[in-house]
Amino acid sequence: MNIRRVGIIIRKDSPPVQRIGEELAAWFGQRGVQAELDRIEPDMDMLTILGGDGTLLHVADQAARLGIPVVGINLGNLGFLTEVAAEEMYLALEEILAGRVALEERMMLKAWMMDASGAQIGEPCFALNEAVILKGSTEPLLRLCCWADEEYVATYKADGLIISTPTGSTAYNLSAGGPIAHARLKAILLTPICPFMLESRPVLLPPETQVMAQLAQPSHKVKVMADGRLAWIMEASNYLRVEAAPKPLRLISSPHKGYFAILRSKLNWASCDCARL
Repeated sequence: MNIRRVGIIIRKDSPPVQRIGEELAAWFGQRGVQAELDRIEPDMDMLTILGGDGTLLHVADQAARLGIPVVGINLGNLGFLTEVAAEEMYLALEEILAGRVALEERMMLKAWMMDASGAQIGEPCFALNEAVILKGSTEPLLRLCCWADEEYVATYKADGLIISTPTGSTAYNLSAGGPIAHARLKAILLTPICPFMLESRPVLLPPETQVMAQLAQPSHKVKVMADGRLAWIMEASNYLRVEAAPKPLRLISSPHKGYFAILRSKLNWASCDCARL
């Protein structure tokens, strides 16, 4: 990577992070790299995210469509996506500027709503983690009919349904009891939320699958969320369609720790002193 122009995306409403962003812009300038705060332009060579995973998710769609690589500096809490710790920020960025880059392509989802006639409702939305159908807080369980391509899968009786990427498998999907899928896999995960029937289990689908879901009975205040943002209110006659987006997110991973090191840290997995084979 030949990095000459970068965007620095800052977590909102945080004066300390704003100050770090200004210091980082000056640091880039000293190395002959033009840096701009809170701007994304097509000719940028990299986006540096200062914040948590939510900050990165906010710009993932635009970065993916423009093909701009993204590196996340974790100034938030969890940091599955913003892999680089604050204390190793400058060391990691020096490695990246020197061309020692591990670049991963993370699958994204494209979701759109259709009415009973098959007409699209509004614009599609894109998600790095997941698209979620979710009942209102006081509503009874949903009954959701689900298809994979043209094949009927099941009718879920549950609080909702998560349609997730492997990247999103450690987000809402994990909280709902879904599996962890390695982030470099290409797959779509279906995970019912608090299903009424114990035999309802998560399903792993091929990446080329188009998932379709419809309410089997009228319900009120059914929301469709994309990476935590409200996308639509779903009516009984609507269909939600979800498939792999045409462009992945190009994510620069931490040069100092691997995927399982991050999982061990974030999920408090036990470690041991086993000798490497």
